[in-house]
Amino acid sequence: MSIHPTAVVDPRAEIHPDAELGPYAVIDGPAKIGAGTRLFPHAVVLGWTELGEGNQVHSGAVLGDAPQDLSYRGAKSYLRIGDRNVFREGVQVHRGTAPDTTTVLGDDNFLMANSHVAHNCRLGNRIIMTNNSVLGGYVEVGDRAVLSASCAVHQFVRVGTMAMMRGLSATSRDVPPFAIIDWQHTVRGLNVVGLRRAGFEEPRIRVLKNAFQILFRKRRNLSAAVKELEGNLSDPFGDVAFLLEFIRASKRGVCAGPKSHPLGRP
Repeated sequence: MSIHPTAVVDPRAEIHPDAELGPYAVIDGPAKIGAGTRLFPHAVVLGWTELGEGNQVHSGAVLGDAPQDLSYRGAKSYLRIGDRNVFREGVQVHRGTAPDTTTVLGDDNFLMANSHVAHNCRLGNRIIMTNNSVLGGYVEVGDRAVLSASCAVHQFVRVGTMAMMRGLSATSRDVPPFAIIDWQHTVRGLNVVGLRRAGFEEPRIRVLKNAFQILFRKRRNLSAAVKELEGNLSDPFGDVAFLLEFIRASKRGVCAGPKSHPLGRP
C-alpha cells in the first residue's frame, strides 16, 4: 500500500494493499478502495463509497458526497463504482438521496473534467462524459453512450446504449439507443461511427438506418412511426426490437426527429 504521509484517511475506511493515495488525498467515511485504484493529489472520497479495481480519481474530484437535493435529510446512502473508471479533475459523483439507495457506475467509464453525476443515477460501461457534461438525479445511461462537452440531461431521463449527444445539446426526453442527438432533444441521425467502433458490420448498420428513416427522418407522431416500422420489420440482428422496446418503455417521451430536413428539403 502506498499512502502519502499528508493523506487523510478515516480509520473506518478499507483500503486494499495495492491501492495508492497521493498527497492531500482525503477519505472521510467507511469507504472501500479496491486493488490498483489510485487517488491523485487532493482527490476526495466520502461516505459509504465503494471503488473497485484500477480506478483513477484525479485532483479535485469528489466521489460520494451528499446529494444536491433539498429533500435529503442525512440518510445513509451509497455510491458503488466498478473497475477501471477514470474521474478527471473536478468530477463530482453524488450518493443516493433516500435511505439505502445507491448511485451506480459500471466499468471502464471515462468522466472528463468537471462532469457531474447526480444522486441515484445508474451508468453502464464504457461511457464517456466530456468536460462539463451533467446528469440530473435518477438518470440512466446505457453502455458506450457519449455525452459531448457541456451536455445536460434532465432528471429521470434515460440515455440509450451507444447514443451520442453532440456538444451543448440538452434533453428532457429519453434519448434512443444508437442515436445522435443535437440541440434540444432532437434526433439528427444514426451514430454510425459509434456502431462501427463497437464492431457492428455494414448489414447490421443498414437495418438500423432503415429503422431510423421511418422513426426519425422528420418530426411526426412517434406512435404512428412505430406502427409503420412494425409493419415493415426486418430485424435479423435484434437491434430494432431493442430500440422499439426502449421507446415503448419511455415515461418521459422520446427525442424526436427534426422539424424540417437539415438542408431545408421536405
